[in-house]
Amino acid sequence: MSGVVQHFVLAAGGTGGHLIPAFALAQELTARGHHVALITDERGAAIPGKPDALTAHVLPAGRITKNPLSWVKGTRAIMEGRRMALRLFESFDPSAVVGFGGYPALPALLAATSAGIPSVIHEQNAVLGRVNRLLAGRVQAIATAYPEVSRLADKYLGKVHLVGNPVRPEVLDLRNRPFPPFTDEGLLRVLVTGGSQGARVLSEVVPDGLAMLPPALRSRLQVTQQCRPEDMEAVRGRYTGHHIPAELGTYFEDMASRLADAHLFIGRAGASTIAELTAVGRPAILVPLPIATDDHQAANTREMVKAGGARSIRQDRFTAKELAKQIQVMAQRPDTLANAAHAAWNCGRPHAARDLADLVEGFGGTPLMDVIRVGGTEAPASGSEALARESVQ
Repeated sequence: MSGVVQHFVLAAGGTGGHLIPAFALAQELTARGHHVALITDERGAAIPGKPDALTAHVLPAGRITKNPLSWVKGTRAIMEGRRMALRLFESFDPSAVVGFGGYPALPALLAATSAGIPSVIHEQNAVLGRVNRLLAGRVQAIATAYPEVSRLADKYLGKVHLVGNPVRPEVLDLRNRPFPPFTDEGLLRVLVTGGSQGARVLSEVVPDGLAMLPPALRSRLQVTQQCRPEDMEAVRGRYTGHHIPAELGTYFEDMASRLADAHLFIGRAGASTIAELTAVGRPAILVPLPIATDDHQAANTREMVKAGGARSIRQDRFTAKELAKQIQVMAQRPDTLANAAHAAWNCGRPHAARDLADLVEGFGGTPLMDVIRVGGTEAPASGSEALARESVQ
């Protein structure tokens, strides 16, 4: 810590993927004695997990799409949010503004540029998001969660810092626990989650795929699966018909403890999911969400798959037969699953919140300021105009 109390503004879009790392950074900066404020939209303000000490400011955040009809309304909201952010900066006097992506972050970062306040963006995915692409030339540093990030222009590489993606403290606490014992006769505990958009295909495929495993392996299964409420009875019927014990739920509050007990994870490849799997060290079969923007979930799997900690199956190839085949490869012997767990663990970046805080704190004059490369690129035209141009390309 620098010893100087600073003020920081964090700006994040209204989804858990953007807010969770923002909350983690807020906790770390607050623990260091700094003051932190959050700029978000109405959805973001309702996301659970916000630290008590973090004050949230809800600002307008227009969205500009490929439809020209959205441009006027979206631009008006963005510029109103920018004006409100400037008023907040006058009273709060931040040392830096940190954006975590999503349209609600855009007005705050545009305001920071106007006010001459240093700014940082954090990209959670392995593809630079649309808003972060727009802002990359304006900010002083780009923090990434992966060593390889697509759609990040080479001219900005000099200000890139690999920090990782912060995870919840209760998950990070599991990092130094050993992989749960898995023997030739013991249970194989499988955890299945799909997120709000992805649970249905998993509900349809996973029970039948598990049923296709060899009897010696199938008889040892113990499954926990998150389902949509409307799918619950159908999934329960599938498992009952296959004589596979399964605990089903629409939401598990103790997800960290369930992850701790799991030998194998099956699910989507969102940034927070990958960060938690690698923080704990859990082998996975990942099914990237095909409608994810810029196919970023498929990109998120690259590092973990290359290391040997996961298998990735495209949704159009995600069949019961293919799933059973991949599970057999990963769990054919106790050591293969344990080795995959270790490979996943090696991909983890447990100090992400600390390293991101060090980077951000550097703008207040700590020695880190000397190693931050400040981009010398000329700022583009107005943010809303640039975003509109990019949206229609």
